[in-house]
Amino acid sequence: MSIGNTETTVLGGGCFWCLEAVYEQIEGIESVTNGYSGGHVDVPTYEQVCSETTGHAEVVEVVFDFEKISYKEVIGIFFAIHDPTTLNRQGYDIGSSYRSVIFYSNAEQKLIAEETIEDIERSEIWKNPVVTEITKFEKFYKAEDYHQKYYMRNTNQPYCQVVISPKLAKIRRDYLTRFKSVTLQENL
Repeated sequence: MSIGNTETTVLGGGCFWCLEAVYEQIEGIESVTNGYSGGHVDVPTYEQVCSETTGHAEVVEVVFDFEKISYKEVIGIFFAIHDPTTLNRQGYDIGSSYRSVIFYSNAEQKLIAEETIEDIERSEIWKNPVVTEITKFEKFYKAEDYHQKYYMRNTNQPYCQVVISPKLAKIRRDYLTRFKSVTLQENL
């Protein structure tokens, strides 16, 4: 989806809190919303998605300014945030709701996602094959308010310290020039 100089993509790579925490700090990202996509239940709740009965994945809807950051860069960051070789899991988060998935909005996004996976496979970064799904976007359901800006509001929570903070440190190191020059509190 494109509006003006913005484009939208929906990505799932484990817990949506991790993806959101990273993308909110990347220059060119206009907004990040946690939610659910890819299932068969309308307006699912977090509890329903966690029950593994809805078919939905935890995802982030990322709106980005393509004049400041390309879709290829957005996808590159996505693959740097999580392990795309583990089927239906990220670390201790297990189930199809934590699957690695890219919901593309147009043919160009699909092609870039496919080419990126091919590049990753050729580079042999991972010892196992990439299992990231590439699926046509249909619907996005916003997660409950308490899931939005989760890391920024809960930085001292153990999950945030043990799981999210190390991901942020890695991405900050690898993509330092892409980070916004704002503090966490400014985004609340």
